[in-house]
Amino acid sequence: MDYAKLATEIRKDIIQMVYAAQSGHPGGSLSIVEMLIALYYKVMKNIDPKDPHREDRDRFILSKGHCCPALYAVLAEKGYFPKEDLVTLRKFGSHLQGHADMNKTPGVDCNGGSLGQGAAIGAGMALAAKHKKADYRVFVIIGDGESQEGLVWEAAMSAAHYKLDNLVFLLDHNGLQIDGPNDKVMSIGDMCAKFEAFGWAVEKVNGHDIDAVAAACENKVPGKPKFICCETIKGKGVSFMENNVAWHGKAPGKEEYEIAMKELEVC
Repeated sequence: MDYAKLATEIRKDIIQMVYAAQSGHPGGSLSIVEMLIALYYKVMKNIDPKDPHREDRDRFILSKGHCCPALYAVLAEKGYFPKEDLVTLRKFGSHLQGHADMNKTPGVDCNGGSLGQGAAIGAGMALAAKHKKADYRVFVIIGDGESQEGLVWEAAMSAAHYKLDNLVFLLDHNGLQIDGPNDKVMSIGDMCAKFEAFGWAVEKVNGHDIDAVAAACENKVPGKPKFICCETIKGKGVSFMENNVAWHGKAPGKEEYEIAMKELEVC
């Protein structure tokens, strides 16, 4: 499979969805595309669009739930629902809500909403697997701005305490949040050092390198949860959105949409 082409198609879907809705979060959605491709096409086991509740499947949680356009695009590519549904994002009656809803959308394992909750729920899912002696793994994408939430650190502490080596956190480290650069709003410091201090196995990769993300996910350390710091570019793939905090939660107008789609067409 041509993963670079797939990443471009998913980015086009994201732009089309947010433009059609005239609402949504393009910046952070664009930055996690390769991370999602690594998980859904290379890492996660026993995921089946025909049986989305398969008990032995690996679980995925998008803790930074506002970036669900990227997740929806990947789920549609995998066949969980028709791609035609994507343009109904955030529309009345659509199953594609502004934050993912596991009761409405096939393939969604956890609702997205208040930041930090997905990290804690992921630790709970991983602990449940241990109690059931099940061998599925739990993968959680968290945001760097989200990591200012105390829930993230409670989850980090408990996951290390319970030796949840079936749990993986992937940090979308794009350096920006809704109000500006993380370091100006509330510095998160050295995230790798912090998670290592909490007792996690830690790795840093280029978050736009699918093979590097997948390899880091597979590099397990017995008895330790895994933290992967994925260095990314907010708005990746669209020149005027890249590293521009203005596109955290803004939909493009007609001219901006056409420019973005033209850029993606030549990728």
